[in-house]
Amino acid sequence: MTPTFSLIAVLLAAAATTNCSAADISVHDDGGNLVTLKNPARRIVSLAPHVTELLYAAGGGDKIVGAVSYSDYPEAAKLLPRVGGNRQIDIERVIALQPDLIVVWMHGSAHRQIDMLRKLNVPIYQSEPKKLDDIAGNLLRLGRLMGTDRAAIGAAAEVREGFAALTQKYARRAPVRLFYQVWDKPLYTLSNGSIVSDAMRLCGGVNIFGDLAITAPVVSIEAVLQADPEAIFGTSEKNYGGVNLWRPYAGMQAVKRDNLFTLNGELLNRAGPRMVAGTAALCEKLELARQRRGH
Repeated sequence: MTPTFSLIAVLLAAAATTNCSAADISVHDDGGNLVTLKNPARRIVSLAPHVTELLYAAGGGDKIVGAVSYSDYPEAAKLLPRVGGNRQIDIERVIALQPDLIVVWMHGSAHRQIDMLRKLNVPIYQSEPKKLDDIAGNLLRLGRLMGTDRAAIGAAAEVREGFAALTQKYARRAPVRLFYQVWDKPLYTLSNGSIVSDAMRLCGGVNIFGDLAITAPVVSIEAVLQADPEAIFGTSEKNYGGVNLWRPYAGMQAVKRDNLFTLNGELLNRAGPRMVAGTAALCEKLELARQRRGH
């Protein structure tokens, strides 16, 4: 090989290295971690139902090779291989699926399991939307990691337009003090650390337990009675008495005005695109509570 050819070979090798580096895909997840892939993800494991919805909406449904239980939307998600549930992830099953990206949710019991997953040396993206606009942000970043930017950009724009329209409609509505009941035995609610409280704020709702430090605190019936909310919201997920447990307390504002409302929990408790519809339903019920003042 002549010196000229040698120089060309070195330059080509350097160019190839530079192009490879430039092709790396990097985003920051909701935990502030830098997630870098050499190539768009092709085998993704989803460890939360809302993550599964985000991946499908961002154009990556065909790239999901495993998901946790309750990943049931869209319909195709029901056919995905299962890798465990909220309480326990089947690490061996995850390994067998040979993922090139794992998308996690940092719920209460997740830290130990995610620490185990990190030992697999597979890139991990943490999805933890805290504000409504974080849904669009997750769509865009996941689309970037999957190479489905066009679909993700369209989905993110649709979500932002939906929330913008609701904001415009309800921004100047009178505030309504409310209690949001996640479960009734024990009595769980959500604080302002939850994205659901951001939906409440958009609609003009004031969360009576919003200032509590824990995101999903347990409260007492006595504390709710003392706060005396104007409206009480529960979800249609299977629990015991639901919002009907408050009917014996006839002196409560929410009971006197018949402001005991049930919402579809899948639309409001999962931080995905369907939360636009869930927020719209919440806003409509709060508007009904406003109309019932003084009746």
